[in-house]
Amino acid sequence: MNPNQANTEASQTSDRYIGMWVTQDGYIRHELLPNNRYDEARGDRESAYQGRYEITGNRINYWDDTGFTADGEFRDGVLYHGGYVFYRER
Repeated sequence: MNPNQANTEASQTSDRYIGMWVTQDGYIRHELLPNNRYDEARGDRESAYQGRYEITGNRINYWDDTGFTADGEFRDGVLYHGGYVFYRER
């Protein structure tokens, strides 16, 4: 596989996850942006956390702008991250 093909496949993988992910109670709203950045709101705190993310297969890694790191996993259309369960907002 050439590097351009690998980049295209990685982009297609992450593209399907772009959008808003929310906890069942709506308290945490986690938006994955197309530029590999994320913006997370908690309660009435808009943009409580921001940073970058990278998706490889069904795994996601986060690097918060403050230096905090985290990871998660997409399984059956659900995002498991930081002890929380996120559902795709439609």
